[in-house]
Amino acid sequence: MNKFQRFFNGILGGISSQEKINFARNLSVGIKSGMPLIGILVLLKQQTTSKYFQRIIQGFIDNLNNGQSLAQALSNAKNVFDNFFISIVKVGESSGNLSSSLLYLSQELKKQREIKNKIKSALIYPVIIFCATIGITLFLTIFIFPKLLPVFSSLNIDLPISTKILIALLAFIKSYGLLSLGVLIALLIILKLLLKFKKARFAYDCFLLKLPFISKVIKEITLTSFTRSMHVLLKSGVIIMDALSITRNTFSNLYYKKEINNMIEYVRRGESLAHYLEQNPRFFPSMLTGMIKVGESAGKLEENLEYLSEYYESEVDETLKNLVTIIEPIMLLIMGLMVGFIAISIITPIYKVSQSVFY
Repeated sequence: MNKFQRFFNGILGGISSQEKINFARNLSVGIKSGMPLIGILVLLKQQTTSKYFQRIIQGFIDNLNNGQSLAQALSNAKNVFDNFFISIVKVGESSGNLSSSLLYLSQELKKQREIKNKIKSALIYPVIIFCATIGITLFLTIFIFPKLLPVFSSLNIDLPISTKILIALLAFIKSYGLLSLGVLIALLIILKLLLKFKKARFAYDCFLLKLPFISKVIKEITLTSFTRSMHVLLKSGVIIMDALSITRNTFSNLYYKKEINNMIEYVRRGESLAHYLEQNPRFFPSMLTGMIKVGESAGKLEENLEYLSEYYESEVDETLKNLVTIIEPIMLLIMGLMVGFIAISIITPIYKVSQSVFY
């Protein structure tokens, strides 16, 4: 399968996170029950409704019939199953605990999906308010105000400053509205293209980590992913160097990827993971460092990482709730100010006309 086909299938025939969770869990149950692996895959192929996923599973069956392991078969579909997924399966096959590894994997994928859903849910209300604000503003500005504008122009009254601003804005939209929209779209496309370059993306990610509230959300989500992935990998039997390399590939923020690279070099020299974290308190809080230090000393790193992943997940929940609590009144205030400004711009001249008529 060439790169174009992988991209095309990933967009139009992609596999949902729920399908991946079901795939891992059903494989785990089937292996535990004693069914042959190829027989399980044939059954899963029959159960799935996705034609694309059916082709992927058939590829696994063909590869297994040709003598490949499941991990090798999965590596041929890296556009669907990432290094984290493949590594857990590989360790499970090597240790003879494939069923348990797949169960851990399904649970981890489920938790990752839950975090993503929480982020989406937290943003739904602000997005609705924003769209409603823009919609009402455009409706009043484009459809209501132009009908009243000839009346205002024919009257010999001094228009208030808010009405003059609205008239100027309407004139600008008529003359340069489409051009402005085109420029805005072009700038967004240019920004998206620039972010494909590593240096530009790195600078962008560093900028996000300097923003007061957004940086907190990014750090907590990243640390949740870091601790949970490390816990699952170490529990599955992956050595710490390989676990760090695999975990690095799960990060979207390039700055944290760079930190993991430095971490790997540090551990390779024989230093402890906690010692490196101590040198970077801005991005790795003291609680994280302390728990990992105790875990390394007591030989309970996996357990401490599991506790940390649960702790940071609860922190993400709390931060997202606070985010919604803060954004709601701000968005409502902005909506009120914009609609109020337009209403005043329309009502004030009408009030002046009525005053002149009666007096």
